This record gives sequence, structure tokens and C-alpha cells, in this order.
Amino acid sequence: MRVRVVLASLTTAGLLAGCVQKPPPPEAVAPNPFGYLKRSAACSIGPVTGAGGDRSVAIKARSDDGLCDVAIDQPGGGGSYASFVLGTLPAHGKAFIYNFNNKTYVTYTAETAYAGPDRFVVSLVPGGGKPRSALVVDVTDDATGVALPPPPAPAAPPLVEHARSRHRPLHHHHVVRPKTTD
Repeated sequence: MRVRVVLASLTTAGLLAGCVQKPPPPEAVAPNPFGYLKRSAACSIGPVTGAGGDRSVAIKARSDDGLCDVAIDQPGGGGSYASFVLGTLPAHGKAFIYNFNNKTYVTYTAETAYAGPDRFVVSLVPGGGKPRSALVVDVTDDATGVALPPPPAPAAPPLVEHARSRHRPLHHHHVVRPKTTD
């Protein structure tokens, strides 16, 4: 009898242990939808400078088809910007801007094997009637160890059709008539 009571107590305790409320996991953040993109092998981002209004940042990137990105938010920890637009495009690369996880991301990808300076300006719109501000991005691209891919093979010359080949061949029939004698 004692064994049954002990066994029943242990079984009940084991069943109730499964009902214990566990603390909820910390707030989960969805993965960055652009996190799969190739990153530059050498990318360094300087500090974002400028207190209020216009700001600037310096990027050093390798021109290896990988991107460098800088996360910015509104001054005073105001989160991501409501809107943004490229004021001037980079001359030797591509820029892409998006919001994710309460930050605004500015990405830059240099032209393959380009070495030299580049610059672009992003116009940031905070929303709520606040004035726009500019983010000037100064880039120094480095092509160390980057080789241009070989040029594509030349295309084969097109085949030329003869005009006659598009039509049915012509057949000439000769009619031989017997000569008549009078």
C-alpha cells in the first residue's frame, strides 16, 4: 500500500511538473530580410558625426561585390526614419536604404575592382513635421586582391540564309515535242 501511495505521488508530481509556467522567451526579432547579401571582405565604418540636422559618415570598403552597411537612427534615440531618398547617387557603386528593427540601414556596394573615392547623400525624413536632414556618406574604395572577371567569349556570327533556301526549289520541265514532217 505504501508503495502505491509513493508511486501515485511521484506520478502526480511528474505530471504537474509539465504544467509549470515557464517564463516567456525574450522578444524575438525577425531575421534581417537582407542579411543573406554578401558582405565586403574589408569594410570599416567610421562614427556618424554631427549632432543635430545634417550628419556624415566615412566608409572604407573593398570593391569585391560585397556590401558595407551602417545602421543609423534619429538623434536622441528616436528610432528609424519615416522615409528617405538618395539625394545624389554614388558614382562608382550602388546604395540601398531600408528600415529594419527600429533602425535605418544605408548600404553601399562598390563597382568591382574600383579603387578611389566615392560619395553620396541620403535625405532622411524623420516624420512628425520635423525637418529633413542629410547624411553625407564618404567612401574610400580599395581594390587590393580584387581581379576583374574575364570578358565574356565573343558571340558566334549569325548564320546567313540564302534567299533561295526559303522557297521551294524550282523545277524546270522540258517538254520534248516530236518533229513533224509534211
